[in-house]
Amino acid sequence: MSHGTKRWWALGLIALAQFMVIMDTSIIGVALPRMQTDLGFSPENLSWVFNAYVVAFGGLLLLGGRLSDLFGARRMFTAGWLILLVGSAAAGLADNVAVELAARAVQGTGAALIAPSALTLLMMLFGAEPRELTRALALYGAAAPAGGTAGVFLGGVITEYVSWPWVFYINIPIALLAVLATPALMPAGDARRGSLDVAGALTVTAGLGAAVYAIVRAPEVGWTSAQTWLVLAGAVAALVAFVAIQAARREPLMRLSIFRAPNLAAANVAQLLLGAAWIPMWFYLNLYLQQVLGYSAFPSGAALLPMTVLIMVGMIAVAPRAINRFGPKPMAVTGLAVLAAGLGWLALIRPDGTFVADVLPASLVAALGMSLAFIPSLGTAISSARPEEGGLASGIVNTSYQVGSALGLAAMTAVAASYGADQLGDLPALTDGYSAAFIGAGVIAAAGAVIAAITLRTRAPQPETTATETVRVG
Repeated sequence: MSHGTKRWWALGLIALAQFMVIMDTSIIGVALPRMQTDLGFSPENLSWVFNAYVVAFGGLLLLGGRLSDLFGARRMFTAGWLILLVGSAAAGLADNVAVELAARAVQGTGAALIAPSALTLLMMLFGAEPRELTRALALYGAAAPAGGTAGVFLGGVITEYVSWPWVFYINIPIALLAVLATPALMPAGDARRGSLDVAGALTVTAGLGAAVYAIVRAPEVGWTSAQTWLVLAGAVAALVAFVAIQAARREPLMRLSIFRAPNLAAANVAQLLLGAAWIPMWFYLNLYLQQVLGYSAFPSGAALLPMTVLIMVGMIAVAPRAINRFGPKPMAVTGLAVLAAGLGWLALIRPDGTFVADVLPASLVAALGMSLAFIPSLGTAISSARPEEGGLASGIVNTSYQVGSALGLAAMTAVAASYGADQLGDLPALTDGYSAAFIGAGVIAAAGAVIAAITLRTRAPQPETTATETVRVG
């Protein structure tokens, strides 16, 4: 196999990793009612089948990125797949609530090792050529929405025709394939000497985990409840301790000065707000299709297909050319603005609406915005860092997007409920609630466009010039 061909096969495996990590968050949606009956979940515990994965994934991403820099990305990529495999087997075999939630957390831990090391491997393979890098990031980026939609689809088919444990067992052959293919396809990457900042890893994981936990629980227990505020205060305390430890240590988990790299912080804010706008849209669009328009699980998965296809085409065919032509900043700003417009249009949904009039055109506009904004902000966030900190930069940008998603979804859940989204069966009230969530998400996307316009610098330096601090251009 020639070097060029091998590189694109390796990219295929990296895209598969991204596909799986996202699919594991969405595939369980349709299976939840059956799992509730079989395992005896209470209604308030059921959302934890989703949350246990997301909290572990979001909380451990920075650690995953640092481990990838220290021990080599290829090794951590393989380790992540093995952990995901074990967690998936345990989740399928679980016969009670506690085992199921623990297994989901193990899956999230595997994903937290896979995601940053996959991005680091992508940078090792394509980072030297900016144009190729944009194409590679486009394929990687398109794998996420594909995984999201495939999850809804496969979850429906598997729950309907096989049985719910197979939504987890499906990971096992894919993980085995990845573990076997990795040594042949991926660059070795050196392990570096360096200590692991255990105190930093514990405080940042506790802080991010507690923040996501508090925000995800808030719609149930109330935003003003003592529990919400205590857990949030604990999260802030842990994150303050993390920053203090990072400032004091010689070899920290996250060098704080990494944020001095031009555009790194700005691109991460763009990714955070993109996640905070996009995930609530995806979630409430699904609910509108099922609870107002009366679609069952499988057709509502099919209804999201046009949007997914457009995102994939946009990311693979349109975005790279547009970035090469106009540069990353105009594309990120335009994409967020178009996403905001699509969300504003979606807010016009009616209780007696139809898919063709109320959902299809607006969702396509939103999808176009997402496909234009995602890759320039992701590429800028990673290529702004020094190469030996690629894993950390990948961990930071993954964390920004995941934390943004959790925050956005929790906040829009509160907004939607206050406008009637909790009144099941009352179609006008449900529609008002979902519409309010779309408006809220649209405001987030619009704020993202404004902030990106102010904070992103126009021409990000090409990766070669940032690669070595010694090379100074002009």
